[in-house]
Amino acid sequence: MANPTSSLRSRGMEMLIAYKNKPSVELRNRLVRLNAGLVRKIAHRVSHQCSEPYEDLEQIGYLGLIRAIERFNPVQGCAFSSFAVPYIRGEMLHFLRDRGTTVKIPRRWQDLQKEAQKCQGEMIRQLGRQPNDYEMATALSVSVEEWREVKMANKNRMPLSLDATVCQQIDSNITLGDTLPDTYFQRMQLLEEDRQQLQRAMAQLEDKTRSAIEFVFFNGLSRKEVAERIGVSPMTVTRRIQRGIDQMITYLHPQTLQTEP
Repeated sequence: MANPTSSLRSRGMEMLIAYKNKPSVELRNRLVRLNAGLVRKIAHRVSHQCSEPYEDLEQIGYLGLIRAIERFNPVQGCAFSSFAVPYIRGEMLHFLRDRGTTVKIPRRWQDLQKEAQKCQGEMIRQLGRQPNDYEMATALSVSVEEWREVKMANKNRMPLSLDATVCQQIDSNITLGDTLPDTYFQRMQLLEEDRQQLQRAMAQLEDKTRSAIEFVFFNGLSRKEVAERIGVSPMTVTRRIQRGIDQMITYLHPQTLQTEP
């Protein structure tokens, strides 16, 4: 009998291959729904390290997931979840930086990181190589998942090297630099194109939905403050934002396909 998790991954890879060969909004949205749990998991972790609402982080994370879907190449031999995490987390961290929010690391994780620094050198001498995650987790008496969270939280506090590996392929690695445009001019050009596309997409929204998105993401107001301004409940604000983002994604998709390198 087939393993349900294995079958799900196989179906996901088949969909990614199909999307790479023939992109469509319907297939992309199916991929988003299939990987929504990954976004929610990351949003949950990040929300415990900052003061921003989980809902905002989740919605921003979906934008990162879509970028990952657009750029993923199935033939590179990299698991999609490993490829998508830097994009999803990156969107959230950009959002936090833009809002001036500090990412906080739990004291226990700070202590674990200090302990890891002490024992890592000794392990390198004993093993003759860098210890893997399982070996580090065993030495620290924590789960592998918690050790990976500690590592990721520490990386988020430090400037990233463009040579940092974000995904391992069969014959080479994908670095952070590989996920970025090649030159400053290209970055500025893409940012300007994105800004214009965003303006066009925003113009298509119903007035209250557009106002809710502008107030929350551009002006930094809370959902309660927005609800009072536009005369609806905070829950309605959340629904309007989600619906507006979904509509904008649909509007933006054709342009994204044309400008994607």
